[in-house]
Amino acid sequence: MNDFFTVIGGMGTQATESYIHYLNLNTNAKSDQEYLDYILVNHASVPDRTDYILDSTKPNPFLPLKEDIIQQSKLKPKFFTLPCNTAHYFFDDLQSLTSIPILHMPRIAINSIKSNYSNVKRVGLLATDGTLHDGVYDKEIIDAGYELVKPTKKIAEDTMTLIYKYIKEKNEVNEKLFHHMLDEMINQLNCDVVVLGCTELSLAQDRCGNHNYPIIDAQMELVNKTIQKARS
Repeated sequence: MNDFFTVIGGMGTQATESYIHYLNLNTNAKSDQEYLDYILVNHASVPDRTDYILDSTKPNPFLPLKEDIIQQSKLKPKFFTLPCNTAHYFFDDLQSLTSIPILHMPRIAINSIKSNYSNVKRVGLLATDGTLHDGVYDKEIIDAGYELVKPTKKIAEDTMTLIYKYIKEKNEVNEKLFHHMLDEMINQLNCDVVVLGCTELSLAQDRCGNHNYPIIDAQMELVNKTIQKARS
């Protein structure tokens, strides 16, 4: 292949599968040859990103991700995608390893707010404890001129329960819990829109999107940008 991109995925695998599914679905191909050319690196054994961000004595996810970027760069993809929000903690270090651009999912997600919603002032964030701690979304939201609204301790705990206890462990989505979290962010914390800043939350939206809460699904925004970039 000459004109292709590389997906550094597997964090987690079910979320990556959702990204790939919508990537293929939204390509609107009418023959095998009209789909996009890409390489998927489903690196499921990458250590947990949140564990390391909260405790640097835990296994470092950067090391295997570094190997992926270096190995894949030798194949000369057009660009990389990294469909894991928490892994963007390592974005600058990963980008420094290669001249090939890596799409920045949080930045893409926040830049899409204006085209999806009007009169937004307060932007809520649902994400892993690692993403809430590392501030990768904080900067993007504040630099875009919005007021950042982080979840309460209880909502953050519910988010981790949904991600780890249901989706990662059981491949199930607790619809009631997911909708409750969104309701709390919109109606209790007065958010104008809520960013789903974890690909497991994007998976929850995929399976339980039967609601009217205003959200920005970071993974879907990455899907759209991936297709646009691949076809440019």
